[in-house]
Amino acid sequence: MLAAAQPTCFLIADISGYTGYLADVELDHAQDILADLVGAVVTSLRPSFRLAKLEGDAAFTFMPGETVDGSMLLDTIERCYFAFRRRRRDVRQATSCGCNACVRIPDLDLKFVVHHGPAIVQKVAGRQELLGSDVIVAHRLLKNDVVEQLGMSAYALISQRCIDASDIDPAALGMRPHTETYDRIGDVPAWAHDLERRWQEEEARARVFVRPEESTLTVSVPTTVPPQLAWEFLTRPGQRMTWQPWVTEVAIRGATGGRRGVGSANHCRHGADAVIEEILDWRPYDYVTDRTILDTPTGPVKVLHTIELEPVSSGTVIHLRFAAPKTRREMALMEQIGPAYGAALQSAIPALIAQLDAALATRDADRGPEPELARPRPDGPLSGLDPVTITG
Repeated sequence: MLAAAQPTCFLIADISGYTGYLADVELDHAQDILADLVGAVVTSLRPSFRLAKLEGDAAFTFMPGETVDGSMLLDTIERCYFAFRRRRRDVRQATSCGCNACVRIPDLDLKFVVHHGPAIVQKVAGRQELLGSDVIVAHRLLKNDVVEQLGMSAYALISQRCIDASDIDPAALGMRPHTETYDRIGDVPAWAHDLERRWQEEEARARVFVRPEESTLTVSVPTTVPPQLAWEFLTRPGQRMTWQPWVTEVAIRGATGGRRGVGSANHCRHGADAVIEEILDWRPYDYVTDRTILDTPTGPVKVLHTIELEPVSSGTVIHLRFAAPKTRREMALMEQIGPAYGAALQSAIPALIAQLDAALATRDADRGPEPELARPRPDGPLSGLDPVTITG
């Protein structure tokens, strides 16, 4: 018997230009390159999205849920695209092969289509198959006129149905409206997000990061969860109150179009005290840096604060680092406040770890086995490049 239909977010990552790329290149090297790039894409999407099926040069993934955290969705898509661009660059630089397949790696790019609707998950031979009319719509969206009409070479085409299930304002985020029309389906309104523009912005943006040697207060937390899950848990509004009992309220302000990131701020209440965290750097799922402003009786204290997620073989180590304030007055106050705040953070670590473990167990409870990813040949053109870590 089939399971009941459940609301689902469908995401298809498609390596564009691959058909034309195959026309004049060496097939064995092309397959190695495709396997490597698809592995990088799927690894970046996990574990938020589950791999349903590999479809040639595309990965069909899904995430069950009635609503979609739009900020997290865009973080995941952009991080995946950035990882693809860096991997494409690394592959081209790492191989000394002069064949057409290796030389023309920059011809390949990446696009996404995202849709939301009900689907039935059917297990066939131990694997999950998705069924439903919206599964068809998601795949039809791959055939679109975004490049011709909007001039975007790399993009995420997000259906209005998915936007409606989320909490973001696409127009405020600079997305462009676009409608596709299909036989027997009709009009499918959507929004196009320019990933090439976001890549250029990412490369140009300055980094703000508290290095270990700059930190005057450091708390490190070993966990068994992947960085993606730790990031979701640590950056979602209100989550902190579940493991920091002294935090009584968290409000996000200045989030353009409902998206968290640089320019937004967390306004936290610690009982009668207020703390403002102005986001200065936002690099999912690597680190986030804010300017923490502590309200004290003798005036505010401003310190840089970085949360870094260090992936390790057993999961992720969360590093919380606070840099020294810039003025003598603030330094003197931080010397008084720091030890007590560090002790409070340490006391909250067991609750943080327990909740992360519970979140991972809940997420994995109904995960079936996913399709295996092809791996490049050990003696192929990418043999000198560090392999993509493939998990799932």
